[in-house]
Amino acid sequence: MAKIKELSFYKKKKRISTAAVREVFTWIFGIFVAVFIAGVLVYFLGMTTNVVGVSMEPNLYNEQKIFIDRFIYVVSSPRRGDVVVFLPNGNENAHYYVKRVVAVPGDKLMVRSGVFYVNGIESPYVTERIADGGIAENEMTLGTGEYFCIGDNPGNSEDSRSANIGPVQEKDIIGKVWFRASCEELGMGFVK
Repeated sequence: MAKIKELSFYKKKKRISTAAVREVFTWIFGIFVAVFIAGVLVYFLGMTTNVVGVSMEPNLYNEQKIFIDRFIYVVSSPRRGDVVVFLPNGNENAHYYVKRVVAVPGDKLMVRSGVFYVNGIESPYVTERIADGGIAENEMTLGTGEYFCIGDNPGNSEDSRSANIGPVQEKDIIGKVWFRASCEELGMGFVK
């Protein structure tokens, strides 16, 4: 005689396996880590701005988009030759200034006969003759945390030579120019 299967109207309770729970938490943790890393990268490396004016020509042009590395000066200090972005005198209402660091704390500098000297040697970062030495016409020594920044086009640059800007305080430096978006092409290029 054939066995008759009994009908049951009770559902068997499904148990959540520990492997499934572990998988879900692994995904949640992975998403959290990815969001955290993205946030850190955007904070330290994600800042962009545009160059204002012709003071950095021929290396950077008016309205050119630049990307700023804000992390580098958390672990080190600006060096001669770095192209930096700063707020003049920390003024939050001013536009960002983009200039080249030509002298660092402790340096003696001056403009004599149109030539920019750092520690008695002609600066390799200022190659054009300077018509107006501004505050650098008299020898000056930079104090702790002070940087002298000049545009690559010093004849058309409002920079540290101007009395209303003067030496840039390290706390006012936002970061180092890292990449620039080329005006002529869609690609990217490193700043010289």
